[in-house]
Amino acid sequence: MTDTNGGKDNVPFPGIPTTADGSSTVVWVETNITQASCAYPITSSTNMGGGYSTAVANGMKNLWGETLEFIEPESEHSAASTCEGFALAGGRVTNFTSGQGLVLMKEVLYTIAGKRLPIVFHIGARALTSHSLNVHAGHDDVMSVADTGWGIVFARNAQETGDLALISRRAAEACQSPFLSCQDGFLTTHTVENVLLPEKDLMREFVGKPQDKIINLFDPAHPIMTGVVQDQDSYMKGKIAQRHYYEHMRPALVEAMETFTRLTGRRYSLIDLYRMDDAEYALVGMGCYMETAQPAVDWIREHLGFRVGCVHVTSYRPWPGPEIVKALRGLRAFTVLERMDDPIAPANPLSAAGTTRPITINLVGSVGPFTVDWVDLETGRQGAGDPLVGGGERVITAPFQADGLIHLRKVK
Repeated sequence: MTDTNGGKDNVPFPGIPTTADGSSTVVWVETNITQASCAYPITSSTNMGGGYSTAVANGMKNLWGETLEFIEPESEHSAASTCEGFALAGGRVTNFTSGQGLVLMKEVLYTIAGKRLPIVFHIGARALTSHSLNVHAGHDDVMSVADTGWGIVFARNAQETGDLALISRRAAEACQSPFLSCQDGFLTTHTVENVLLPEKDLMREFVGKPQDKIINLFDPAHPIMTGVVQDQDSYMKGKIAQRHYYEHMRPALVEAMETFTRLTGRRYSLIDLYRMDDAEYALVGMGCYMETAQPAVDWIREHLGFRVGCVHVTSYRPWPGPEIVKALRGLRAFTVLERMDDPIAPANPLSAAGTTRPITINLVGSVGPFTVDWVDLETGRQGAGDPLVGGGERVITAPFQADGLIHLRKVK
């Protein structure tokens, strides 16, 4: 987030000055715009769920006069399932979790995404228990569910947690896809900072009334089947058809960020650059240490004479490939900071996502299993895009007909 307005006198919603931690800013937003939370307490997200349940106990109503509900089932898996049911019935719901709790939910995260339910879960990113238990910040919980089909955004500080709660909600409902809004456990969830809370009028205008934005899939007047069994003839078709929604995720997130910037003067984009205009070296990462990276960059430039900048990846999903390429192209070197370690993978997740590579054709086939007898691929350089991150891979499906660049033929 970059303040683009200085004094903020010329924007409609400059914010309410106060002090808060990352948990409190999320609670402020979610108790105003949602109808319910279904959550199970786990460190370091406990204060978010506790804040929401306190609001419910005090009889708080949301911006549209609806009494809030808080449901605490017996586990994080059940909490995610309860959110799924609430959203299927057309409700705007949220959840707060962390660490092993997020991993326990993974089975349900796939179904929430597959049913196109625009839920936002808030994550206090935490190191997973492995050789020992640890309740502090780590990104391995988030990376363990990065393949579930959810959008993922990362905040650097308490200001961004509240703002991204609104931005991810607007984007989720615009593209009918769920989002994880992440902040670092304790380092952001529990650290009190100066913030500008979003005004109630801003929240009301920015996200709108739940009934106007969310489809009630349990409406008896329009009955449907959901969660059915699909066999070889249909499963793959449905799986690939999901791409229609994901094509809209990136533009929906960009639109939400641009609109928020215009209304508040606080600029958000898929990545945030600091002193990159003349940089020869860069630090790249996600989360609160990228805020610390900015004074480090200033010190290195002043005392060591190296032209260094830093790149914060605000949107991990959808991956901002073209923006990353543009930011890092021409550098002599860059360092990727990761708050986890996967020693038997080709690289840690953020580093792997940014690997430069030649043009790649990624064939998706025989899912479900939808049989592919034989496929002949004819590929051309034209239209393949920049052979770097975000432009060097093309995904096609067999035995469906692809675009003009790639032709699929079944042998008779």
